[in-house]
Amino acid sequence: MSLACFEVTPFRSNPLETKEDVRSFLTGLLDPLAPHTSPGGARIKLGHTGTHFDEVAAQLEGFARPLWGLAALLVGGGTYPGAERWSRGLASGTDPDGEEFWGNMRNKDQRMVECSPIGFSISVAGDTLWKPLNDKQKANFEKWLGGLNDKEMPNTNWLWFRVFANLGLSRVGSSRFDEKRMKADLDHLDTFYVGDGWSRDGPEGIVQLDYYSSSFAIQYAQLVYSKLARDIDPERSEEYRKRASKFAQDFVHYFDDEGRSIPFGRSMVYRFAMSSFWAAVAFADLELPAPLTWGVIKGILLRNLRYWAREPGAYNSDGTLTLGFCYPNHNLTENYNSPGSVYWCCKSFLVLALPETHPFWSAVEEPYPLDGLSKNPVVLSHPLHISVRTGGHTYVLSSGQQCSYPVKQSAAKYGKFGYSSAFGYSIPVGSLTLEELGGDSTLALSDDAGETWKARRVTLEARFETGENGQTWLRSAWEPWPDVRIETWLVPPDTTAPLWHLRIHRIRSARALLSAEGGWAIYGQGEDARALDPGAEDSEVFGTFESTGVARAASRAGVSGVAVLGAELERGGSRDGRALRTDANTNIVVPRAVLPTLMGTHAPAGQDQWLVTAVFGLPSRIGTIGAPSNWLEEWGKRPVLPQEISDLVK
Repeated sequence: MSLACFEVTPFRSNPLETKEDVRSFLTGLLDPLAPHTSPGGARIKLGHTGTHFDEVAAQLEGFARPLWGLAALLVGGGTYPGAERWSRGLASGTDPDGEEFWGNMRNKDQRMVECSPIGFSISVAGDTLWKPLNDKQKANFEKWLGGLNDKEMPNTNWLWFRVFANLGLSRVGSSRFDEKRMKADLDHLDTFYVGDGWSRDGPEGIVQLDYYSSSFAIQYAQLVYSKLARDIDPERSEEYRKRASKFAQDFVHYFDDEGRSIPFGRSMVYRFAMSSFWAAVAFADLELPAPLTWGVIKGILLRNLRYWAREPGAYNSDGTLTLGFCYPNHNLTENYNSPGSVYWCCKSFLVLALPETHPFWSAVEEPYPLDGLSKNPVVLSHPLHISVRTGGHTYVLSSGQQCSYPVKQSAAKYGKFGYSSAFGYSIPVGSLTLEELGGDSTLALSDDAGETWKARRVTLEARFETGENGQTWLRSAWEPWPDVRIETWLVPPDTTAPLWHLRIHRIRSARALLSAEGGWAIYGQGEDARALDPGAEDSEVFGTFESTGVARAASRAGVSGVAVLGAELERGGSRDGRALRTDANTNIVVPRAVLPTLMGTHAPAGQDQWLVTAVFGLPSRIGTIGAPSNWLEEWGKRPVLPQEISDLVK
């Protein structure tokens, strides 16, 4: 076992219950940046890894992103001795004759992203960050920030960054404020709206509704704008508030009752930025429908902050944030993630802008509203997800989303069948073996005897279907090769077997294939911290079990398993269960994982081949060891196929 002394963070003792607690958490993140800051304050360098953009822009990220939190702290009545570093940095970074100059912006320049926190900061905390600049410094700053108004930007959430730059220029009375450009950007951003509060991250045809549709960008930006621009754009501001109210009723399903959010999509290195939507709700003074009271909103946000404050792998020894998720993991990172990128998480400190009398702070924190959200599962139609919350396990079944441009590990980040708040998801660490693939919640296929594997990336024809009994499932198709087509049905649990969900696959292939279908990846070490040993099928002792048609793993993190159902066996199918030890650092929650997997062999066939799989998941509660006792009783149950799908299989 790991020693307790290695499982601490600088923030473990912080209860994160009050505004002062949250302020302390933020300043504890800001203080370690000082030794990494340039003399003029304009650049912060936290490591030596690269990005697709230049190093100066990477160091600008390190400078700008903490401003989300610092500006909120300052406008909320707080003080921070190190604030002068950022005020000096605004002058040094925009001085074209200085050695710390950030460089002028070009088309689609990464510098544009950082204009968002910079614009926000002078909008709300100009007294501390803007006023100390002399006239020449202000002129340099205005010229630099206004320099993005005539540049081309990606047709995505990036347009919000120019909106915030112009908001900042407007607030300080700058002649570089371009009202016409800001309105055009807002009008175009509004074309991304798809209904029920949701916006996609791009124009029509894009099927990408991830955390950029919510906390990382669009919803957050809309709410902040609705408060800052209420006097100049009241109609649009009110519309954004209405959207957020609808959106919140879906977005709440992406959080569990222990403080975790469901990892899904790209930019997971932003960690607790995933909960920043709730901070923006509070900042905008937005009253939400029941059961989303101020106490509930407060609880969702603060529990998420607590989870990350106590996650040791999120912090370097000097208190700076690591580049990864629950531990440093460069396999996860996109090519736009620099060591400073991770401070996008500071968006969640927006609640520091609120006075102590605000209902967010004055409300008594309430638990997650499990009773108020009793409907389960929940169909989330726009993101093509089905939310499930059973047995302490919160996850979504997913079919249809995909990144609209090349992004590292996109099949893992968007194409898996399920994403779990407890078990996370896994990513490839290589391009060959099954162990390298990290194939949890996937059907991986190989046409070269197992040397290389493919999983679902581009999803076709994704849709919801509802049976006569009212049960809804996801149906989709995908084609890993031109002569291979797979249809997949994802069926959430029912009351007969609440810890199991179903996957059914119809394979039509003109080539021989191997298949490997993974369940949830789970911590793969025993009580002695060594690899799990094989165990007996009828034992609840930590260990693995594998046999024909079944595989399972039990550890301190809970229980995960997969099983072939009778409908497949009745058609002559046979797959071997395997408790696969995936390569280190594939799973983003735990660096050592085991993956219950079903292995199959499929000859070229002129007729349909069916796979019918039940997937079991029961995570342990935070602070406890292992799944609740008597979990074998639930394991012994098996789900039943909806009649409509059963008829197809037969």
